[in-house]
Amino acid sequence: MSNKKKWLGEERREKILSILEERSEPQSGSSLAKELNVSRQVIVQDITLLKAKGLPILSTSQGYVLSESNIANSLPSSRVVVCRHTPEETEEELLLLVDYGVTVKDVEVKHPVYGQITSTVNVSNRKEVKQFIEKIKETKATYLLELTKGIHIHTLEARSDEDIDDALEALAEAGFLYEDA
Repeated sequence: MSNKKKWLGEERREKILSILEERSEPQSGSSLAKELNVSRQVIVQDITLLKAKGLPILSTSQGYVLSESNIANSLPSSRVVVCRHTPEETEEELLLLVDYGVTVKDVEVKHPVYGQITSTVNVSNRKEVKQFIEKIKETKATYLLELTKGIHIHTLEARSDEDIDDALEALAEAGFLYEDA
């Protein structure tokens, strides 16, 4: 049964924060809008106001997530790597990484005009990779790597340095690690 109460202003923002604190999975703007009986645009504005207050809300391709809720789950090993491949190979790259127990936190490109452009990816399993790829296809969005001839940077996290080392070895074998000639 849906809640027909119309949440107003600060009370609604407190409810959004409460939802993000209670749920570990990302919440889409549309699902929050439906739950709170407002438009998605109102949710987007509320998230902006909450972020302006310094609340650690991340906007991911799967929805909004409170980054503090992930601190307990944060993985101890982290590495930044440079990769290069075609847009069509993105799914293969991401699946390879998550199959080694690696979480792909973000993607970054260094554009000659716009400078550093970074976006949250936050995928750690095959289901999340499939959702990410489907969102790209569904929205007809382009991959950031298309701005830089396939060269991009990922922040990777895993339970151990060995997991990351194994994943990097597999990336190298697949030809995805970028070696500056």
